[in-house]
Amino acid sequence: MVSSSPPPAPKEVPSDEKWAEDGPPREAKWWYSTFHTVTAMVGAGVLSLPYAMAYLGWGPGTVVMILSWCITLNTMWQMIQLHECVPGVRFDRYKDLGKHVFGPKLGAWIVLPQQLIVQVGCDIVYMVTGGKCLQKFMEIACNNCTRIRQSYWICIFGSVHFFLSQLPNFNSVSGVSLAAAIMSLSYSTIAWVGCVGKGRVPNVSYAYKTTSPTDYMFRVFNALGQVSFAYAGHAVVLEIQATIPSTPEKPSRVPMWKGAVWAYFVNALCYFPVAFIGYWAFGQDVDDNVLVGLERPSWLIAAANLMVVVHVIGSYQVYAMPVFDLMEQKMVKTWNFPPGVLLRFIVRTSYVAFTLFLGVTFPFFGDLLGFFGGFGFAPTSYFLPSIMWLKIKKPRRFSTSWLINWACIFIGVFIMIASTIGGLRNIVADSSSYEFYS
Repeated sequence: MVSSSPPPAPKEVPSDEKWAEDGPPREAKWWYSTFHTVTAMVGAGVLSLPYAMAYLGWGPGTVVMILSWCITLNTMWQMIQLHECVPGVRFDRYKDLGKHVFGPKLGAWIVLPQQLIVQVGCDIVYMVTGGKCLQKFMEIACNNCTRIRQSYWICIFGSVHFFLSQLPNFNSVSGVSLAAAIMSLSYSTIAWVGCVGKGRVPNVSYAYKTTSPTDYMFRVFNALGQVSFAYAGHAVVLEIQATIPSTPEKPSRVPMWKGAVWAYFVNALCYFPVAFIGYWAFGQDVDDNVLVGLERPSWLIAAANLMVVVHVIGSYQVYAMPVFDLMEQKMVKTWNFPPGVLLRFIVRTSYVAFTLFLGVTFPFFGDLLGFFGGFGFAPTSYFLPSIMWLKIKKPRRFSTSWLINWACIFIGVFIMIASTIGGLRNIVADSSSYEFYS
């Protein structure tokens, strides 16, 4: 007689078992995944969506916004399902799932660079965003104060992370992440309500921006990258799911998906009103940060900018935590560096200093969104999960699942190529008129 035993409780990928012994406890609830995902996704990119609409126009812009929301919700669901696609194993990191799908060497080269581009790219952009919004807040709140350079404000914002980065893991930043999620919904609401209160600017025009055909093409490409930047949570979704307990009877995919659905609901409440109402109010003259165009009431706009600062503080940590884990893991395994407070201090202080330096040096907010959105965010959010799903689940050719996944792949690859080219070209073009360390 063959004895039947229950399947083993899911564990981390065997190759990482030694490192995982001192990892964070799996004690998160489903709502942790909601505010971690909201914090990761609804970031500074929401304020640039009206600017992207100005280049895409009402029709194409609306299609791109809705299509991106649907595609990335589908790929989010796929990643959550694939977290435990092998019985008894949990793929707690994006690269671990990549190694399972593409092989140990190829998987790391395919997934890890893309994930790092997203995480490090977000942190660089958030350095710029936090500094600029902190500067805007002070200018509104204190008209008589001496003006200081933007680069100084970015340094002031960055200094906060030298302290917060010493928090050990995702669970320890849950309070910061919750505050950031609340702030994201708040300042997004202020942005579109402020646009409604301001009304349409005189002689508002919804015609495409007047520029040369070549420049316009690159700007449209960059706009696609700005939209894809807004859907960046996939780079950390497996790390978030790793904090949720899982048993054969109650797998982690159930509470994680519940949290993700609520996160996408909040996402829609933030993205669509800001994008459409912001474009309605300012037309083709909208700024790459819609809050810049709102001046009344001054106290409310100042509060919104401060909310952005609080939010990107939390977002920075959510994206930085997997990078910290990877760097510390490398130091322990490759160079036999003893784990502990000293390792954490060296690795995390160095990382914060690195992102702060790049943020101060290249503060092209809109162009950075487009470049990073295409180069890293489109693969991790739009088509890598679909490729993994096809290789693991192997749906029947020309079935609904097969067609949807191939459509996601083609759309994602186009966005990646177009927005990377557009963002890089615009960074080069705009840098010629920029005074460094201003």
